[in-house]
Parts: sequence; structure tokens; C-alpha cells
Amino acid sequence: MTPVEKDATSLGTTTPVMSPELIQQVDSDVPSHVISYQEAIREALREEMVRDDAVFLLGEDIGIHGGAFGVTRTLFDQFGPERVRNTPISENTIIGAATGAALVGMRPVAEIMFVDFSGLAMDQIANQAAKLRLMTGGQCSVPWVVRMPQGGGAGKSTAAQHSQSLEVWYAQIPGLKVVLPSTPYDAKGLLKAAIRDNNPVIFLEQKFLYSFRGAVPDEDYVLPLSMCDIKREGADVTVVASGYMVWHAMLAAEILAAEGVDVEVVDVRTISPLDEETIGASVRKTGRAVLVAEACRSYGPTGEWGMVVVEQAFDYLEAPIVRVAGRDTPIPFANSIEAGVWPDTDDIVAAVRGVMA
Repeated sequence: MTPVEKDATSLGTTTPVMSPELIQQVDSDVPSHVISYQEAIREALREEMVRDDAVFLLGEDIGIHGGAFGVTRTLFDQFGPERVRNTPISENTIIGAATGAALVGMRPVAEIMFVDFSGLAMDQIANQAAKLRLMTGGQCSVPWVVRMPQGGGAGKSTAAQHSQSLEVWYAQIPGLKVVLPSTPYDAKGLLKAAIRDNNPVIFLEQKFLYSFRGAVPDEDYVLPLSMCDIKREGADVTVVASGYMVWHAMLAAEILAAEGVDVEVVDVRTISPLDEETIGASVRKTGRAVLVAEACRSYGPTGEWGMVVVEQAFDYLEAPIVRVAGRDTPIPFANSIEAGVWPDTDDIVAAVRGVMA
């Protein structure tokens, strides 16, 4: 797999170019503008901070520096140190402060530099924020959002402690909502919805996607934190994917279309709560399922999605379910080895050909 250059990459001489045109989510008659995934997140933060004075940001170096990936850059200039707050290098402190602020009526958006570091705050996330609303009989709510970059392929290897895909850690905890957008449109609409939600939301950002560009509406919009999105309709096989893997699935669908295979791509943009009905309905229509995720194969999201297919569409299956997932290994430092850890377009194409056969 070659690194992305801005918003496009080629995954082989015969593979279509990965470009914004692969995924069109805004109608041509809707006033819109084209921005990057990173800019979409920044727009959502800015608009929600203007809309609601209770929204503020906290995290390591998120002020003038703009965070590890520059997502919050320029927000410090507009809102100042009271609402864009630099914190100590302590993930437990960041989430503890966010939880306390949320309990007294604020709507904090915390940034953890890498999802890999969030284990240091797991007690605050899993045992406090996720449970307080239930434990107090609804008297308390914790309306925070925790933004965390995850995944690999950031142009150079970030190795074993900075490249994991850990959405399943959080999806298993009742009381948390878990979001993993794949496009600028989804990133903006889902983040705005997450900030307005009265429950704690884990907002995961695949860092390889920060430079990917796409259209977003000029007007205010939010997206439901409970629904998959059908990125491409098809009749022959369902490919269920999330995050960056959605783009690989769309590329694979283009290749397979030339072979007469009509692929439906279902984007699990909200990992939890999981929209089981959309996945089930798609597989009942196509009769075949290929499940694709960057996270490790063992105990990963593809296992959960596969069980949904079994429960909702088993009698409709015309071929065994196939999983395409990351390898069960720590992420290597060497780029040449790292590239073999995660699925790519060719893996999805091969899996679809297999279930069609």
C-alpha cells in the first residue's frame, strides 16, 4: 500500500485512484463546500463552540500548537485559553477534569493524543463517566466527547504504541457511544451530534484520513449516532466496513463492477450502538457478506458484525461469511512490514471473488 498524498492515492497500476469522488454524500443542489476530514472536525468544533458557551476543549498542546495533528489549530486564536485549554501530560487528569466539568453542566471535548494512550484513563472512562448516569438514576449526566486518533498509515510508521485500532475496547462498555467516521461529511455531522448528546461519546478519528477531502453542506446539520450508512448500493454482495476501510471497500467495488459484480458497501460509522437492522437488511438482500475492519481479527468488530449477520440473515446466506481484518500482531515500525498488517483493496477484492465463487 502506498502512502496517501493529500487526498488521493493509487493502490496499484490497475486500481482506481482513491479520490473524493469515490464517496458523494451531498446532493448537487445542496449548497456545500469541499474540505478535508481534519477541517471538518475543526469546523464542527468551532460551530458548536459558537452555538453553545458550555462547549470547551481540553488536551495536550491543543492551544497554539493545535494538538498532535493540528486539528484544533486556529481555535485558540478565536476562543482563547479559557475555552481551548492545554493540560498536563496526564490522560487520567484530562478525562477526570472533563467528567467533573460535564457533571456541573459543561460540555467538554477532550483530546487524547493517540487512542493507545487512553488506557491510562480507563478507570475514569469505564468506571466513572460511562456509569454515573445509571448509578444516579438519571440525576447526573456526563455529556463529554473524547476525541482520539487511531489506526495506521500516517505516512510513516508510528509503530506498536501509536497505531492501534481500539474501538472494541469502548464498544464493550455499556453507557458509552463509539463513533468512527470515514468521510468529512460524516466527521462533521457526527461530531456535532456527539457534542449535543447527553451521554459520553468516544469519537475516533482514523489519522490516515485527516487529509482526505469531501463535500459538506454549508448549513448546519447533525447525523444520528445510531445508524450505519450505505455508501454504495448493490445487489450481489454486502461489504461491511468502518473508517479507512470504507475507502478500500469503495475502491474494491469499482474494480469488481468491471467484472460484473455489484457490491453494496455498508459503513458502520457508529460502532456502538450498532445498527444491526441495516446490516441484516443488506445481507438479506444480497445473500453474501464480507466484513472488513482495520482492528485485529481476533475479538475484533468483524466478529460482532458476523454474529449480527448470523442472527438476522442466516437463512438468506448463499456463501459463508468472510472476514478481512488486521493481523493479530503489534504494529511493526518498518514501513515495509507495517503495510502487511492491515487489509487493503486487493484483500477485499479477493474476498468478494471468493464468496461469489
